[in-house]
Amino acid sequence: MFRPLAALAGAILLAAGAPALAQDLPSLLATAMAGSKVPAMGVLVMRDGRTAGEAVRGVRRNDASAAVTTDDVWHIGSDGKAMTVAMVARLADRGVLSWTAPLEVMLPDLAASMRPEYRRVTLVQLLSHHAGLPENIVDEKALNALLTARSTAPLPRQRLAYVTRAVQDAPVGPTSAFSYSNSGLLIAGVIAERAAGQPFEALMRQEVFAPLGMSHAAFGLPPGGQPSGHVGGRPALPADENPDFFAPAGNLYMPLDDWARFCLDQLAGARGQGRLLKPGTYALMQTAQPGGSAGLGWGVQPTIAGRKGPALVHAGSDGAWYALVALLPATGSGVLVTANAGEGMGGDAAGKQVFKSVIDTLSPPAP
Repeated sequence: MFRPLAALAGAILLAAGAPALAQDLPSLLATAMAGSKVPAMGVLVMRDGRTAGEAVRGVRRNDASAAVTTDDVWHIGSDGKAMTVAMVARLADRGVLSWTAPLEVMLPDLAASMRPEYRRVTLVQLLSHHAGLPENIVDEKALNALLTARSTAPLPRQRLAYVTRAVQDAPVGPTSAFSYSNSGLLIAGVIAERAAGQPFEALMRQEVFAPLGMSHAAFGLPPGGQPSGHVGGRPALPADENPDFFAPAGNLYMPLDDWARFCLDQLAGARGQGRLLKPGTYALMQTAQPGGSAGLGWGVQPTIAGRKGPALVHAGSDGAWYALVALLPATGSGVLVTANAGEGMGGDAAGKQVFKSVIDTLSPPAP
């Protein structure tokens, strides 16, 4: 069954005041998990451009006793969207892609069948949720058929089938307005595949994971022996979670350390010291587009939980996991929170509690 990926964190992260951070991060996780059905959680704190602390707590599956470790991987849902943007941005920095080319030029074989409102849409609009696209394909029957088929066709072909349907849906609003869309990221993924002549997964390894040393980042569901997502009180089954082809919209897993490598590069990029992208490209990613509070792959907020910003934020979940990230470029700080259960088992509530306990220590009060 399809479970939509979580949107930009938005107002979730604007909740008021949090208690001071306890120095014992495992105890912080224990407090958040108490009384919940969340089997395991993780947290990583960044300060001054480096990792300052990390902890995990709980079990990989709620039907077994194996404890999570700091080497274990977590599914980060839509928090992977910023990584998709970074891959596309690398191609744009080299001139393989154009930020301003219209969709009808980037996908000419779909031009005749796509809605006319989408023909002039650009990569910037797709990646900042300003393309007018619905969140997912509107026809629920067609959507579930694509998402649950578990096709053996190559992943680029599966993505193209999804995108072909997505560009035929009526817009939900003008391109001047924000409208969160998984479809927009999938379209961008197909555009990158076409331009570079490689599958999305190969491009991500080549353009993002390898340069940053993210050696354990991968796609889909974590393998056996790693944490499982949970839904309905039990370990998730493949049918509970999103299919592999959905990766551009957020279907990645990795240990907290690998996720931090990407986030630390984003923080460094905000200071002109990033490794992946040109300085102006980091600025493009991290600046809200007109008509909304979204950059490219990030929600952009002037304050966060009563603390001084700007802040780059995102939340992610496929229903069986929960992940939350907030970065504070001005101080080179940030926090990553993960849980191997979604909203139905309290993963989101526990994750937000941990977040609120950390963020006060990372930035001064907002004016």
